Amino acid sequence: YPRIVGETGGKDFIFCHPTADIDASATAIIRGAFEFQGQKCSAASRIYIPKSISENLIDKVVEETKTIKMGSPIDFNNFMTAVIHKDAFKRISSYIDYAKNSDECKILHGGNYDDTVGYFVEPTIILTTNHQFKTMQEEIFGPVVTLNKFDNDNEAIEMANNTSYGLASIIWT
Repeated sequence: YPRIVGETGGKDFIFCHPTADIDASATAIIRGAFEFQGQKCSAASRIYIPKSISENLIDKVVEETKTIKMGSPIDFNNFMTAVIHKDAFKRISSYIDYAKNSDECKILHGGNYDDTVGYFVEPTIILTTNHQFKTMQEEIFGPVVTLNKFDNDNEAIEMANNTSYGLASIIWT
């Protein structure tokens, strides 16, 4: 038999509990979503944040994401580089364009992309109130993360389990 390696889609989530440390949670969100340009099966792409800490946590995530350096992979000062190929670039940018044109979300950071020299996609943070929004439900496999606020733990658990994906999950308390 030939050697076969199967890799499933992620659409992985981070669930932040109201007791979660803001700094640690922000780091987990950023690294989970944007390391390897979000092109790993364990990338965090949906984040559930309790309303009680949402303002502080979202502000921290956005501010820290603004410091991410993008560029050539031979410059080790860059945290992110280009996505893998043109098809990935087109797919990822189509989700960003969808979000830009939707009344159901707001892009908090990023939303830009450029393929003039490589296939660069800026780390993009989307906020939605619809837990069934397209970027919360479909596999993007790129540097796009969608945040969703919740009132109570049961609501968040129900939302998190409402997708056909989910290879991994993280809970921050």
